Amino acid sequence: MHDERDAIIYVGKAVNLHNRVRSYFRKIVGRGPQIDRMVSQIARFEYIVTDSELEALVLENNLIKEHRPKYNTMLKDDKTYPYIKVTVQEAYPRVLFSRQMKKDKARYFGPFTSAAAVRDSIELINRMYGLRDCSRRLPEDIGKERPCLNFHMKRCCGPCAAGNVTQEEYRARIDLALEFLSGNYAPVLKDLTEKMNRAAEEMAFEEAAHWRDLLQSVEKVSQKQKMSEGIGEDKDILGIAMETENADADAVIQTFFIRDGRMIGREHFYMTHVGGRSTGSVLSDFVKQFYAGTPFVPREILLPEAADDQVVLEEWLTLRKGSKVTLVVPQKGRKNKLVQLADENAALILSKDRERLRREEGRTIGAVHEIAQLIGMKRIHRMEAYDISNISGFANVGSMVVYENGKPKRSDYRKFRIKSVAGPDDYACMHEVLERRFRHGLEEHESAREAAGGLEGGQQKADPSLSSFAVFPDLIMMDGGRGQVNVCLEVLEDLGLSIPVCGMVKDDHHRTRGLYFNNVEIPIDRHSEGFKLITRIQDEAHRFAIEYHRSLRSKAQVTSRLDEIPGIGPARKKALMREFASIRDLSEASVEQIAQIPEIPEAQAQVIYGFFHGQDSL
Repeated sequence: MHDERDAIIYVGKAVNLHNRVRSYFRKIVGRGPQIDRMVSQIARFEYIVTDSELEALVLENNLIKEHRPKYNTMLKDDKTYPYIKVTVQEAYPRVLFSRQMKKDKARYFGPFTSAAAVRDSIELINRMYGLRDCSRRLPEDIGKERPCLNFHMKRCCGPCAAGNVTQEEYRARIDLALEFLSGNYAPVLKDLTEKMNRAAEEMAFEEAAHWRDLLQSVEKVSQKQKMSEGIGEDKDILGIAMETENADADAVIQTFFIRDGRMIGREHFYMTHVGGRSTGSVLSDFVKQFYAGTPFVPREILLPEAADDQVVLEEWLTLRKGSKVTLVVPQKGRKNKLVQLADENAALILSKDRERLRREEGRTIGAVHEIAQLIGMKRIHRMEAYDISNISGFANVGSMVVYENGKPKRSDYRKFRIKSVAGPDDYACMHEVLERRFRHGLEEHESAREAAGGLEGGQQKADPSLSSFAVFPDLIMMDGGRGQVNVCLEVLEDLGLSIPVCGMVKDDHHRTRGLYFNNVEIPIDRHSEGFKLITRIQDEAHRFAIEYHRSLRSKAQVTSRLDEIPGIGPARKKALMREFASIRDLSEASVEQIAQIPEIPEAQAQVIYGFFHGQDSL
């Protein structure tokens, strides 16, 4: 489905496409305001015929991933999951971190939900078994280079050096690591305990402490495997909780990852635009989008309710995995209890998130609404704030920060180096900043209008190639009172723009006290969310300007008197600094002494001498 701008707003599939499309235009009570809103925006349809339902499912998934349509239920997740990779195909295998599961004859363990935990586990395994983590090609490179620091720290058995360890001995270490990764911790715990006790008996207390620390790490890892399904299989358990109150509702999918019968982790995911959709439809969309992006597909996926197109989904997952995959809705027993537990977790996360979003909305959208009411505006979406920074007129700079719906939009922040003002004149600096900002925006609009044959509105960004300057604010916030506001109004009037301008007024202690709007200072409740937002905007504009000014000062300070001498570039500057210990030594040197430096010709030596002695040349 395309809208009037030809943007794709929805992608769907059906065995009978005619009936599916016709259903959107029937007067069906209870289908939800989101679908009604979508239907009102449809300008045209585009359809593609496939040979099977499976092909349609794959095509639908690819189109959704590519175009991310506004009204499709979308998985809010772009992460890839970490694996532990053991390169058993190598003569001297390594244990590595990987985010991809390739068909390269290596053994993979995972996926895991925590990258930090995976890295800790790899470090622990390498330390326990003295495995290499280098990229040397063995056995080809054995003896070519001396062992690295890990060997000398006794963290690696040093297979890169001849005579340290045979290939069979190293392979035995790898076998123990594989046993550990498979969940058999008992031999490792026993071995570490024996080594710790033996070292303690021999009064090698540092070594005993080393084995003790490793023992505690393994015990922690083994305790994380307490939840077991009891059957040594790979499966994912899904639970779901959905909002029902609003059209732009979200859903939470809770996933438990069971590998070899043990729960290795859990993760929750958000699905957007689920208003008016059935649980089965949302589950179907999640399965398609999630398992299209993860390299591992388990043998069994437990669902709280049957997914739409379940048979086709199973066929697709089976093709992806290369072996049979089943979607199961358990009705009783242990599996049913696990699905119920996943449902409860999803509901808990959704409840907490709803409360967090409610608080966040009060701090952002609610605060913007308060400001709009204070100054008599119907709505405010985008606010821009400006500030000037300098020290006694040195390196005048300006800042522009942008807030949309009460949140900072840092990608649209801009900084200005003042070109036309030499001294400490904040009003003149602000005039230049504002004129450059809005003139740039008008020029972009004019260019876009000429290219597109007419651009309506002028207040919205119509072309993705346009910069943030092309988007004009609903409200301009000036850091100051009447003076700064009048400067802004003067610039807008000269450019033919009409945008409301507010001043953020501070008291004698440099604290925000109110707003200056339409020649009136409006007091604000200091405890209101609107007041807090104004303070945040003012502080952010000031911070952004100060940081830019500080960076310019730092660059200006990293200079030398040598930079002032004509003809001295980086190479000659480096040669002079290498020959003379200080500027003073150079200033006391004769022309002959300076000319002895190979990089400095005699004519340049005379220029340098003259610079320090107030002469153009000798």
